[in-house]
Amino acid sequence: MNRAPLGRTGLEVSRLGFGAAPLGRLTGPARGRGIDAVHTALELGITFFDVSPFYGETVAETVLGQALRGVERSAYVLATKVGRYGQADFDFSAGRVTRSVHESLARLGAGHLDLVQCHDIEFGDLDQVAGETLPALRALQESGLVRAVGITGFPLPALAYVAERAPVDTIISYCQYTLQNRRLAEWREGFERLGTAVLNAAPLAMGALTQQGAPPWHPAPQEVLRRCAEAAAVCRERGADLARVALQYAVSTGDFPVTIVGAADSDEVRRDVRWLDEPLDEDLVREIEACLEPVRDRGWANGRPENQHPGERS
Repeated sequence: MNRAPLGRTGLEVSRLGFGAAPLGRLTGPARGRGIDAVHTALELGITFFDVSPFYGETVAETVLGQALRGVERSAYVLATKVGRYGQADFDFSAGRVTRSVHESLARLGAGHLDLVQCHDIEFGDLDQVAGETLPALRALQESGLVRAVGITGFPLPALAYVAERAPVDTIISYCQYTLQNRRLAEWREGFERLGTAVLNAAPLAMGALTQQGAPPWHPAPQEVLRRCAEAAAVCRERGADLARVALQYAVSTGDFPVTIVGAADSDEVRRDVRWLDEPLDEDLVREIEACLEPVRDRGWANGRPENQHPGERS
């Protein structure tokens, strides 16, 4: 697995990252499959693990911590989040995020966290994130509990607004560099000028760019989902898998230090790593792009209305 420096943090990460959100949906004996998935990822050279207390209401952190027990700490880069704890439970206050870091350390069984990120900042007060939350995390960094500090979210203007007002080591945005949406690449230079590394997540567009198609809750406009389904049909006619092309495309063309993909079992991990060792079908990519061109770069509103374009505030 190829590796790359994570911006200016001094950390090095695998090009493919393990998204631990699916671990939060595992119960009972199924948790064993999740632990096996983490072990398989490590065996195959994946070193970046991204989780949050929000995933499964702390279940994902607990399962990941069990999986990493006994693993040499230098063998992986551990990232978690603060600020979001439920579907509508957000608290970016300094006191809460400080407690959250200590709670995550206990669940993960870790002495320190390599990266702590403010989770889905578009649902909070952006000025509070810049002026209160991030300084609280920097204080934890000074104490040695945290190595790097970042922010995550969907609307890129919200991420830029905060990064321009407070030092941010990393940002993660999801569904923003895929076969259908390339906006994250357009914003990368601005973030990098600020010293902020840009991480990509959800290259399969939360299921929209798979043969199965998007789940019922997917927030994308119906026209986007319809075009993605047509792209899946094109792949089916060619005997190909849209998810394979989508993952290969994002990792091979995106030039991000890491692209994060969720996995709940070992088979998924092995499949993803195998796909990255196979050549990208450029002709098929062009066919898919032609299908998706009418909805290219179309996203959706997420979070508070005032956080969609915060730089335009009067």
